[in-house]
This record gives sequence, C-alpha cells and structure tokens, in this order.
Amino acid sequence: MKNKSYIGISFIVLIFGIYAIPKIVNKFKENSIVKHDRLNRADTNKLSFLVLDGEPKKIPDFAFLNQDSLIISNADYANKVYVIDFFFTSCPTICPVMTTNMSELQKSFGDNENFAIASFSIDPSNDSPSVMKKYAENYGINSLTWNLLTGDIDDIYELSNKGLNIFAGINPDVEGGFEHQGHFALVDQNGFIRCRKDKHGNPIVYYLGTEKEQIEMIKADIELLLNEK
Repeated sequence: MKNKSYIGISFIVLIFGIYAIPKIVNKFKENSIVKHDRLNRADTNKLSFLVLDGEPKKIPDFAFLNQDSLIISNADYANKVYVIDFFFTSCPTICPVMTTNMSELQKSFGDNENFAIASFSIDPSNDSPSVMKKYAENYGINSLTWNLLTGDIDDIYELSNKGLNIFAGINPDVEGGFEHQGHFALVDQNGFIRCRKDKHGNPIVYYLGTEKEQIEMIKADIELLLNEK
C-alpha cells in the first residue's frame, strides 16, 4: 500500500511539473511580474501624490503680480512641472540660500518650456513688483521661467498655510520679522503635489530648499515628472 501511495504522489508531482513549470519559465522569459511584486523596479520610479482626506492634494487657484507687474495665475502653470517656495526679499537668514539653490533648478531646467518656478513673497507690503525686480536681477532670475509673486497678504498666507501646509507668519521676535519653512513643493503637470518616498516607504512631502542633497533629489524628481506619461 505504501508503494502505491508513493507512486500516486509522484504521479501528482509529475503532472504539476508538466503543467506549471513551463508557465513559470515563460513568466521569467516574458518578464511578466505582477504589480504587487516588491521587485518591480518600474514602480520605484514613480513619485507619490500628497494625499489628504483620501484625495490627492492639488494646488489651489491663485493670481498675483510678478516682478514685471503682470498678473500670474495657476493657469499660467498649466501642463508644466513647477516648484513653489515662499520667501521675502529682506530675509537675512534662509531665503538667500533657498534662492541660490532655486537658481540651480533654473540653470538645469530653465530652457525647458515645460518647467517653471513660483516664489511667493510673505512680506508683500515691502515686496512690490519693483523691489522684486531688483531682487530678481541680483540673483539672475529669468521671469520667463521664474515668477516672484506678491499680492494681498491674507491671500498669500492662505495659500501657504492652508493651501500647501507650508508655514509662514509674521513674528516680530525673529530676525527679519517673518518666519517660514524653507520647503520646496514639487507640482506636476496637472497641479498635484508630488514627491519621492523615504527609505521607510513614506512620502517625504516636501524638499528642504536649504540642503544641497535635497536639491539634487528634487532635480532627479523634476526629470522624472518631465518624462512622465
């Protein structure tokens, strides 16, 4: 009886091998790996969406004056990959570093008509278009690629604190009188905030505009979005 059992088991294994092994081999030959496979490297090249309340976060509508006294809105950024930050021209601390680093993005992608930058002043009472024009000249900012934007302070703070969750505020007790986070937000062609994931698989959300390493990261991710289909 034992011999018959062994023969029966061997027969089942043989049938399984004849049926299944060619399919497994073909999967490797055709490189057809299912989407949930952790070895699917294609998925690692896709940037995450910032999801809030179950929905991908989109940049709110805006309209402000730029350094050339032209009204610029989010419609001017339609179908473009762009980077957003918040600054003020008299900032004595992180803004010069952020603007210098943002200039690196302009150098890398300024010739690409599908790329742009939007920097919003958190001190609009001082940062008139003419003041920002001088600031732009000092940093070699090209308004065809990079708009410095000013307008009603409540609208700008609404955009920063609620629209993007990037803190900005008036604080007489700090140097310069204003405080803000030095984040760069990366926006895709459809107006959604995008980012890479950290080593634990969590979205980093924003890129720190004062850190060279993160500037290299955002450069690589801009390239990904520009080539995204």
